[in-house]
Amino acid sequence: DRRVAVKVLRPDVSAEIGAERFLREIKLAAGLTHPHILPVFDSGEADGLLFYVMPNMEGRSLRERIDHERQLALEEALRITREVAAALDYAHRQGVVHRDIKPENILLHEGSAMVADFGIGKALSAERSVTLTGMTVGTPAYMSPEQASGEPDLDGRSDLYSLACVLYEMLTGQPPFTGPTAQAVIVKRLVDPIPTIRPSRDVPAGLEDAVSRALASTPVDRFPTAAEFADALASVTRAAGGPHRTAPDQQKSAAAQKSIAVLPLTNMSADPENEYFADGMSEEIINALAKVPGLQVASRSSCFAFKGKQVDIRQVGDKLGVASLLEGSVRKVGNRIRITAQLVNVETGYHLWSETYDRQLEDVFAIQDEISRAIVEALKLRLGSDTDQLVVPAKSLEAYNLYLKARFFYHRFTESSLQKSLDFYQRVLLLEPGYARAYAGMADCWCRLADDWVAPDDAYPRAKAAATRALQLDPELAEAIAALGKVLGWYEWDFSGAERELRRAVTLSPNYAEAHWAFGSILPAVGLLGEAIAEIRKALTLDPLDPGYGRWLTRFLLFAGDYSGAIAHGERIIELGEDFFLAYLDIGSAHLAQGQPDRALEWYRQGQALESSVRSYDAFIVRALAALDRREEAEEIMTRLEDESRQHYVRSEILAMGYAALGQLDTAFASAERAFQTRSAGLIYLHLDPGFYPLRGDARYGDLVRRIGLK
Repeated sequence: DRRVAVKVLRPDVSAEIGAERFLREIKLAAGLTHPHILPVFDSGEADGLLFYVMPNMEGRSLRERIDHERQLALEEALRITREVAAALDYAHRQGVVHRDIKPENILLHEGSAMVADFGIGKALSAERSVTLTGMTVGTPAYMSPEQASGEPDLDGRSDLYSLACVLYEMLTGQPPFTGPTAQAVIVKRLVDPIPTIRPSRDVPAGLEDAVSRALASTPVDRFPTAAEFADALASVTRAAGGPHRTAPDQQKSAAAQKSIAVLPLTNMSADPENEYFADGMSEEIINALAKVPGLQVASRSSCFAFKGKQVDIRQVGDKLGVASLLEGSVRKVGNRIRITAQLVNVETGYHLWSETYDRQLEDVFAIQDEISRAIVEALKLRLGSDTDQLVVPAKSLEAYNLYLKARFFYHRFTESSLQKSLDFYQRVLLLEPGYARAYAGMADCWCRLADDWVAPDDAYPRAKAAATRALQLDPELAEAIAALGKVLGWYEWDFSGAERELRRAVTLSPNYAEAHWAFGSILPAVGLLGEAIAEIRKALTLDPLDPGYGRWLTRFLLFAGDYSGAIAHGERIIELGEDFFLAYLDIGSAHLAQGQPDRALEWYRQGQALESSVRSYDAFIVRALAALDRREEAEEIMTRLEDESRQHYVRSEILAMGYAALGQLDTAFASAERAFQTRSAGLIYLHLDPGFYPLRGDARYGDLVRRIGLK
């Protein structure tokens, strides 16, 4: 069951336009499937009234946001506009023009923009090109000049004009043309020069130029497509941007809440090998604070982005969107430890609390708990009835020491480091067989190894066994629940089961960014790409500097057809200073989808140079070479990959993309079938990834989609 909203047209409107025409136009709108378009589930006629049915979305409209805040942060206004532009570009390519783009028809659901009422404007205008008051159908403040003049044959550039009006209002607080009456607004639009944004708001010159072009009175002078408008806005974002961060208004909102980042504790021990202990202590405090109700805690990877760097605390707080920071050091000598910790207010730089602990090593759990409780008290928070124990101690100090080493190597995310992590987890369990978190860590290791290094049918069953054992020991351990959800979704393709487990994980541990990311990763398989993007954004709110989560947002923007947005976001990841090769591959794929194979090849080669050990990604280079008609080079690579696949694990679904690009469909489907048999996780995006587009016209494609259970 699902909650829906039913919209009913007024009786006079229903009578005037007629059921046949209305239902025909609504049917066209119902065929639109895009993550930024609010779908139409049904429509009909009852007792002479026309109605249509759509999801009952939580959240509010852009109109409510503007009325409440007047002006939106620049980055958020650009993001919303690009998301709406992606929806419009998709609809225009299907031959559908909206005709009534305005803030009231843009809904904000979990951080993502959704365009509502597609097809309604066309249905109304079909029989009512001019209303009884002489007004054309639409909303005067946002209508294009040609729509205001009553021209019947509008194209996508009319919607583009309306969208530029909406962007102008998000930035200045009012539409570009205003007046006491609707007629006065239309006259001003037809005769007055295009107003500029800058008297009301300091914006980049490139943005002013893009908006002015989109607001040109003659359609031929505007951007030809919504995608090109989005490209221009993405260029502004890149020019003005810098590293990815939460939008400024979101930062203020986060900082106004109780929020904290735990910077990596400095290893002051004489032995540099004790780095794992300092890192582990930092991570354990993060995990303890994540249990505190009402406290937003920045995740590990974002906090550790500042490890070893001398940075101003205000810059750290700004980048992570937090109001307070915990910093300090660890010195471990023999069986004694000294831990210093200071809680600092980001805005003022003043210490809210500080303490030094000189203890025996066996007191490490008590110290973690004391630090966490001191922070709770300093921030004037309250522990819930179910959070009496912030730190769960291990029974064996030696086992705990090995556990910290396992976590240290897990976060390096290479094949060799993941294998080392597994070795340490196994040593933990020899000493303490009931240590649930060690089993959960093993499950995560196997899931990571299945990405590129170990065959899925070898890795995922081991991951499931470890996660299941962890849950037998601790049924509410969010890390284990999330790991089980990954296995159900990525390997067993039990998408409803995966959704159930991952929803439970984010409910139990709302600060656990990995659970939000994993939840988002399986939602596209059930047709919920928009919701998936929203979940990935939640993960990035908690962990804004994690390149992995950022990469998934880039990938899903690519799947949504927002190629310019994917490129802009991918470049932000690279600007973080991370040599994250997957971002290069995603940017290349977006350029390839835009018909720019030469640029795609350049990005693919850069990405592969950063991570040559992942053999299957050579197939991305094949796709670009095939588009450039350099078949001989492409076929040589595929031959080499097939030879390597006999010795090492090579992802079969990526080989399928390479063969598909070369037009070798039989071989492509044979590779896809191998991926199906081994349950390769990449196949759950068969219906969305542009790399599989060449397969779509073949009956075998539909059969494969059905067998996987994709929607």
